[in-house]
Amino acid sequence: MIFRAPSDSVDVCMCCATTGSPFISTLELRPLNVSMYAMDFEDDFFLKVAARINFGATSKDAVRYPDDPYDRIWDSDIIKRQNFLVGVAPGTIRINTIKNIDIQTREYPPVKVMQTAVVGTKQVLSYRLNLEDFPANARTYAYFAEIQDLGKNETRKFKLEQPYIPDYSNAVVNIAENANGSYTLYEPSYMNVSMDFVLSFSFAKTRDSTQGPLLNAMKIRKYVEIASKTDKEDVNVINVFRYLSSDTDPNNRDPCVLTPWESVNCSETTPPRIIKINLSRRNVKDEIPQELNNMEALTELWLDGNLLIGTLPDMSNLINLNLVHLEINKLTGPLPSYLGSLPNLQALFIQKNSFSGKIPTGLLSGKIIFNYDNNPELHRGNKKHFQLILGASIGILVILLLLFLTSLLLMHNARRKASKQKCDEKVISRGSTKPLTGYSFGKGGTLMDEGTAYYISLSELKKATNNFSRKIGKGSFGSVYYGRMKDGKEIAVKTMTDPSSHGNQQFVTEVALLLRIHHRNLVPLIGYCEEEYQNILVYEYMHNGTLRDHLHEGWSQKQLDWLARLRIAEDAAKGLEYLHTGCNPSIIHRDVKTSNILLDINMRAKVSNFGLSRLAEEDLTHISSVVRGTVGYLDPEYYASQQIFKKSDVYSFRVVVLELISGRKPVSLEDYGPEMNIVHWKIYRRQSSPRFEGDDFVLHYYLLGQVHHLHARSLIQKGDVVSIMDPSLVGNVKTESV
Repeated sequence: MIFRAPSDSVDVCMCCATTGSPFISTLELRPLNVSMYAMDFEDDFFLKVAARINFGATSKDAVRYPDDPYDRIWDSDIIKRQNFLVGVAPGTIRINTIKNIDIQTREYPPVKVMQTAVVGTKQVLSYRLNLEDFPANARTYAYFAEIQDLGKNETRKFKLEQPYIPDYSNAVVNIAENANGSYTLYEPSYMNVSMDFVLSFSFAKTRDSTQGPLLNAMKIRKYVEIASKTDKEDVNVINVFRYLSSDTDPNNRDPCVLTPWESVNCSETTPPRIIKINLSRRNVKDEIPQELNNMEALTELWLDGNLLIGTLPDMSNLINLNLVHLEINKLTGPLPSYLGSLPNLQALFIQKNSFSGKIPTGLLSGKIIFNYDNNPELHRGNKKHFQLILGASIGILVILLLLFLTSLLLMHNARRKASKQKCDEKVISRGSTKPLTGYSFGKGGTLMDEGTAYYISLSELKKATNNFSRKIGKGSFGSVYYGRMKDGKEIAVKTMTDPSSHGNQQFVTEVALLLRIHHRNLVPLIGYCEEEYQNILVYEYMHNGTLRDHLHEGWSQKQLDWLARLRIAEDAAKGLEYLHTGCNPSIIHRDVKTSNILLDINMRAKVSNFGLSRLAEEDLTHISSVVRGTVGYLDPEYYASQQIFKKSDVYSFRVVVLELISGRKPVSLEDYGPEMNIVHWKIYRRQSSPRFEGDDFVLHYYLLGQVHHLHARSLIQKGDVVSIMDPSLVGNVKTESV
């Protein structure tokens, strides 16, 4: 199984054996690379192996350590088991190679597994197998590497034919292209798919392919929910009792999960709460812990027949407590007055202790079963005194009732005034002013109640921003202001200055997208406002500004070191990867640049500004679109074809990475001279060129971008990396890592 360790310790519990007692012979832990098996659900689920298969294996032996340094076990597809890899398509052959396979990706499958494969020579590759404990949701991995030397005009293209998964089945697998060459791993994963007990899968070659489908290995992991642990406050208290007792549960395990301790009863809530403590006659010594007052769910407390001393601690928070046994101990001091006012208390037994003083009147009302025998110093209060207290209490209650009725009348009048004022404001305002209510955008940009977003009124935003006094940024959408909400939360308030339909569409697009995406590397939307002809978005405030500020605007005296730049690149890449592969349908950002990568207080990067983004609904490979974006970051292929691809975002991201390495702006006459752009800097220079204007100039500018990869590759092959690096990095980082 694969799980993310939440701390430096891990709780392991085995239980519920159908016969005999559960046992374990060996428990081995293997640390994994931080990127391996990363998922969005790692806090709530772990991954359990359902199948891990080495196709084209040369023997029945499984591949594992030392061939797999992570000690994963890869079963041979030669093994014969019932309902295991049956239904093999005719024409399926086995191939292998002794050449090395480049496996330097995320999952690092062993080279030995990738050196073998099966090929469907008759257009189709198919299998069927049973999955234990299914149906269930799972994450599936396919491993491909082209291990045949194909001819110049030969191609291998295929699709997932069965099972049909809308987001994946239409995508064409071209191993050599996807992996950037032969003998190199390509490992697509299907993040969260529903699978039945019987899995039938097949790959079919496309019409323009000369070779049949190929498969080196596959892996299926089932999502298994992590059991919630007992509430921490409850665990702290029961551990104190455990320390004071000589006869509590001997195992260092969770008191409620799976098999509860013998001394407790637990609720079925999440997380579980302890509702009963039964430590009768368990030789519990010393004082009752003060932390007991934190166990709000406790209904029964059995501490009778022990050696408890001292006074009763504060238990006024235990409003669900209905039964208390404290008899036959050595408790002393007065009985706290709150005991008579606990709302659900039905019985209290304290006999054979050494309590003293007056008994709280609430315990003598007859509503509570109360036994206090053999407490010589404990007595009822004076009857006249009791009557005096009762009369005073009744008088106070009458006064409180009058005050309550008066306050209700004042509140009613205030609400009538507020309601009238609100109706007057709705006549003036064109947009919805419904507070604390979620909305989503329909096709026409209208607001529909959905219960997921946070609407913030314009008046609240004016208070939070001190009437928009502190401007912290400006973009094509409008100005950005700093603010602080009533609860102290810092916010960034983005106002739209473009009243045109395009500007309004950017607002609609950004809110609609941010309502459905949640990722640690995407700037979260806190709320929005559409009031008095203004469109406003409210984001989490990012303390360290934009990546552009640090690279080009002298944001701080300290330069970004190489490790910080790598972390920023990795964070931004994870955000884009989530947009491309973690959303359904996929989202293409269309404006990836350093000013749209923000840095939080810990210098972790988050991608922002989704005003130009598009959903990939029209086609899985591209979207026809009017060209939008920022000069210097636009993909030449996007400009030429007016068709936006996911790889257009990748192109823009590569420009960002080049900025991180070089520390230079993407477009600058000062830095690059006539070439203007970072892609051509020290890579391509024109000896002479005519003067271009308007669209002709832009077209020429992008045509120059087509030669970038050839010249960049040539420059790197020559080893001339230092001339590209930011001067502040030279000498402080190994050029091999660049």
